[in-house]
Amino acid sequence: MVDTSVKKIDSGNSPKGGAGQKYLAAGKNLSMRLWEKEPPQEKATVRRDYETVGFVVEGRAELTLEGQVVKLEKGNSWVVPKGAAHSYRILEPFTAVEATSPPAEFHGRED
Repeated sequence: MVDTSVKKIDSGNSPKGGAGQKYLAAGKNLSMRLWEKEPPQEKATVRRDYETVGFVVEGRAELTLEGQVVKLEKGNSWVVPKGAAHSYRILEPFTAVEATSPPAEFHGRED
């Protein structure tokens, strides 16, 4: 049987993760999260066991992905492949929406 349920998530009531992200709608294979007005900072290099795609709503940052530096600004989107070493340097207050597959916040993961 096909799942035809509809989920609506109000970001004002969304749970927050340990790194400040808000968890938005999530399905079985995909989830969304919101990074809202992240202050200028450098984030540690990590590898994740999920793929991430993102879209910049506001602000500027640099994504370092396996040694390649990509500038991100309003209107840009990006992909971080599963298992790729990457880090972010936020240059000015940064708001972005990301989707992860499989969902990042499932199975005890909160990053």
